[in-house]
Amino acid sequence: QVHVVESGGGLVQTGASLKLSCVASGRTFSSTTIAWFRQGPSKGREIVAASSGSTGSTYYTNSVKGRFTISRDNAKNTVYLQMNSLKPGDTAVYFCAVGPGSFIWTTPDSYDAWGQGTQVTVTS
Repeated sequence: QVHVVESGGGLVQTGASLKLSCVASGRTFSSTTIAWFRQGPSKGREIVAASSGSTGSTYYTNSVKGRFTISRDNAKNTVYLQMNSLKPGDTAVYFCAVGPGSFIWTTPDSYDAWGQGTQVTVTS
C-alpha cells in the first residue's frame, strides 16, 4: 500500500515563497512518477508539476512555469515543490499524487495514490 504525506503549506503574501514536501512510501520511489495537483475554491483538480523518476523528465503547467520547481530526493523518498513569486491565484489545496509507472500523466485519474493535501493561501 502506498502512503503519501504532504507538508509545507501556509498563509503568505503575494510575492512570497513556500516549499512543499511530499514523502511517499510503498512503491519503488526512484522509478515512479510523482505529481503535484491543486484544487482551488470551486475549481477542479489541476496538475501543477510532475517528475518522472525513470526518465528525469519534468512537467509544469503554463501558469507556474518560471516560478515553481519540482525536485526529488530519491534517498529520502521525497519530492519537493519550490514555489516562488506566489500569487493569489495560486491559492488552493495542494495534493501530492503517485503514479503507477514512469510516464507523466496530466489527469488526476491516472494517479492511484494521494496525500491528504496541504493548504496554500496567498493574500494580496
